[in-house]
Amino acid sequence: MTTPLLEVRDLVRHYPLPRAKPWGPTPQALALNGVSFNLTAGRNLGIVGESGSGKSTLARLVMALDKPTSGSVRLLGRDLHALDASALQAARRDFQMVFQDPYGSLDPRQTVARIVAEPLDAQGKTSRAEQRERAGEVLACVGLGARDLDKYPHEFSGGQRQRVAMARALICRPKLIVADEPLSALDVSVQAQVLNLMQDLAQQFGITYLLISHDLAVVSHLCHDVAVLYQGRIVEQGPPQRLFHAPDHAYTRSLVAAVPMAQPPDSKSEALVKRI
Repeated sequence: MTTPLLEVRDLVRHYPLPRAKPWGPTPQALALNGVSFNLTAGRNLGIVGESGSGKSTLARLVMALDKPTSGSVRLLGRDLHALDASALQAARRDFQMVFQDPYGSLDPRQTVARIVAEPLDAQGKTSRAEQRERAGEVLACVGLGARDLDKYPHEFSGGQRQRVAMARALICRPKLIVADEPLSALDVSVQAQVLNLMQDLAQQFGITYLLISHDLAVVSHLCHDVAVLYQGRIVEQGPPQRLFHAPDHAYTRSLVAAVPMAQPPDSKSEALVKRI
């Protein structure tokens, strides 16, 4: 039996809230409440839900940027939250993240060469010359080039900055990329270009995506399966063709009904890509 690329089991995450009284118990906000799913290599999974449903919390836990209250995240059989710091750093070669804001996720004081090579530098096994060479190679893969290595983030458009972010995630040749709303800060025409780029990179490098998004059209176009997150729980999961055309759960039906379009989500995603 093939081991899943990613196994998420019974994830729970509480966050403490300010006390109403100095002597009272600390109230807790429940961000995730027993989330479980498997992600198979080569089958992209979309996580959809409204703001506050727990999507970004889930992304942070999968990336081991935060610790769960309980539950586990296993990547290639390794429990990420049970690894020590050095083992976790080594494991990060296999999973990277693309953040929502292409303006805020890139250090404005660093050149593109240093930004893109950052994951390699953290691994500590390559020289600066090798890092620069690899950075130039991955920039070419995302439609930029060696001429951009010495530029700074402010010299790029939003779509180009997201390409830089994709190059940074790609440089270690990860097996999994967690993309947290990677298109929401971009214009629609630029969204289509970046969406096409993500598909091309998946085919070229064998990348699997865990895509966090509120855009059903983007999820339908890129993902093989979709999980609907509501109040910290997955209430429905399946292929987008079924979920977005014949949803079982009332919350999924409300998400689909709220999309302002006459066409089903997959038709919109095709139109989105044709706008480039």
